[in-house]
Amino acid sequence: WTTTGHLIYQCGGIDKRTIEKFEKEAAELGKGSFKYAWVLDKLKAERERGITIDIALWKFETPRYYVTVIDAPGHRDFIKNMI
Repeated sequence: WTTTGHLIYQCGGIDKRTIEKFEKEAAELGKGSFKYAWVLDKLKAERERGITIDIALWKFETPRYYVTVIDAPGHRDFIKNMI
């Protein structure tokens, strides 16, 4: 979901200050490249493990479109969280 977080940022769905905060926090955990993933991964366990555990929803709009992004767990241990 790094790509999706980057897209949300590039479309103005999240501000630069927040991305910089995520970058600093991710680097402190040794996961500096995860700054955009943290746009959707909010749980401490998700950030520590680098996987999606619970469903997340993000809405934003561009001048032409309304966009809804849904991040759902892919790991079989967490599929039940999205059902």
